[in-house]
Amino acid sequence: MDLGDGSGDVRDNEPSGGAPARRRRGEPSGGAPARRRRGEALEGALLEAAWDELVEHGYAALTFEGVAARAGTSRPVVRRRWASRAELARAAIVRRSRAHPATEPDTGSLRGDLLALLAGVVDRRAEMTALVATSFGAYFEETGTSFADLRAEVVGGRTLAVDGVLERAVERGEIDRSVLTPRVVALPFDLLRHELLMTLRPVPRSVLEEIVDDIFLPLVAARSRAER
Repeated sequence: MDLGDGSGDVRDNEPSGGAPARRRRGEPSGGAPARRRRGEALEGALLEAAWDELVEHGYAALTFEGVAARAGTSRPVVRRRWASRAELARAAIVRRSRAHPATEPDTGSLRGDLLALLAGVVDRRAEMTALVATSFGAYFEETGTSFADLRAEVVGGRTLAVDGVLERAVERGEIDRSVLTPRVVALPFDLLRHELLMTLRPVPRSVLEEIVDDIFLPLVAARSRAER
């Protein structure tokens, strides 16, 4: 029995009845030959196609048919993996986010490390933040979730680069560990996300410096002095 992942003899871009799939929105023309894909390769192709559909058409227009056509496969292949378009969209965003993880900078100072981390967020996440802000209203309404819930899916309990940055700052004596509450640690990134969501544009270096120099560092310095 074919499960759409190469476990049988039917190629993944053929529907279960064996008839050629009709070309739909997003499917390349030219009669490309069928491809045998299975497991992670097939799932990756489907999620990449879903991401491209989201970027090009938005969540409201996301369909299993459109994703299948773009990936060069059939609708049942997609439906076997994700029961709803919300699950498919969420999986595509999580995959896209985790494909480009933050690297942990080590500039020798907390200021330099934080600026490097924030600049990396701008480089990797500006497009995704704009996409979610402008076209995911229907997703949040359908699922009863929020931007924070979607971010929690992306983070997924992983250790973040900022954790290592702050640990080295503590070891260098730049800040006291006791001041690093979850709210304080999240502050520069919350401010950056707010800026991205409000402007829907890449955040300039000057704004990153304001977040670090005028808000975060004075806050942790004052809290560190108060603890001593």
